[in-house]
Amino acid sequence: MKLYILSGASRGMGLAMASQLLAVDHLVLGISRRQNAELQQQADAAGCPLLQWPLDLADPLPAAQALQDWLAGQDPQRFSHACLINNAGVVTPPGPIDRVPLAELSSALRVGLEATVLLSSAFLAATRGWAADKRLLNISSGLGRRAMAGSAPYCAAKAGMDNFSRAVALDEEGRTGGARVVSLAPGIIDTDMQAQLRSGDPSGFPDQPRFAAFKAEGQLDSPAQAAAKVLRYLSRADFGSTVLGDVRDA
Repeated sequence: MKLYILSGASRGMGLAMASQLLAVDHLVLGISRRQNAELQQQADAAGCPLLQWPLDLADPLPAAQALQDWLAGQDPQRFSHACLINNAGVVTPPGPIDRVPLAELSSALRVGLEATVLLSSAFLAATRGWAADKRLLNISSGLGRRAMAGSAPYCAAKAGMDNFSRAVALDEEGRTGGARVVSLAPGIIDTDMQAQLRSGDPSGFPDQPRFAAFKAEGQLDSPAQAAAKVLRYLSRADFGSTVLGDVRDA
């Protein structure tokens, strides 16, 4: 059986990935603020194992501890593959950081970066002795690799995710049975996050017209299209050979 652990699995591309991963020989564990009833119905109808943990990753420590404890209780021989996909992310209202409430800034960084670090640590620690093919996929963004005005918290979280991934990959290289690590830019996707950027005030978010044009000109992938591209990348035989990846490289 293959194990897929996915954060932010209740909507957007995360939901699409969870849906596409459902299979009788896959155990999908979704971690999100709330469960998705339609996803559960899909899994039940097809007889596919699915767990949904309703946990808020703005407080990531309990989620990471729960994951580590759960993995520690599994039979290491049960899974031929084990994968953690850190997908959850939050965009603050577009504009300079001094216009964003401090609590929102804190939440965005906890979900986008701290949760990635803690969940990754829990996953790697608990599966250290497993013989399974282990993969760690962090869903990054082009904004982690180039700055954009009005989006400093998101840029910071994704840039941190990228360099975190590079450092963890170096750690795993030196370990027997180490996990392969990729931080992947998934392209531009028609999600609530994109809608929030399109609706930003150009006075504080000068790239707003560009994001509006993405939608108007049909340049956005649907969540299902983006999810399929990401999962194809995840299944590549050379996954991990390049730590900072982009779906358009495939």
